[in-house]
Amino acid sequence: MSLHEDEKIKRIVEILQDKKGLDITLLDLRKVTDTSDYFLLSTGTSAQHVRSLASELREKLAEIGEKPWHVEGVDSGRWILLDYVHFVVHIFRQEARDFYALERLWGDAERTEFEDRWETEEDTKEETSFEFSQF
Repeated sequence: MSLHEDEKIKRIVEILQDKKGLDITLLDLRKVTDTSDYFLLSTGTSAQHVRSLASELREKLAEIGEKPWHVEGVDSGRWILLDYVHFVVHIFRQEARDFYALERLWGDAERTEFEDRWETEEDTKEETSFEFSQF
């Protein structure tokens, strides 16, 4: 089963949002270069979070027949690159994203930013009809 390219992009964004990826940004490179159509960038809060985002993305995309042509950075967890040829996913720790500044490097590309889907503790608190007594 193959999805249209835009549907793949939507699916990637959903996967990253579901795993709490931050600052998800799509760079449309089609008018800028012929190396790839899109870069998708996301930030993780720790090396483990970066690895988890990449692992989930690889697993979910494999389910629809998409396997990366090349993968880099899994061991360090600072910047993982998943190259699917027509689109490349970059998952960073914040300090690596700031240092490499791909948004600035590819400043001529059309840019789309997606909202973060963090739930605060207040959002997830369930109301209960009883209180615990203190002894």
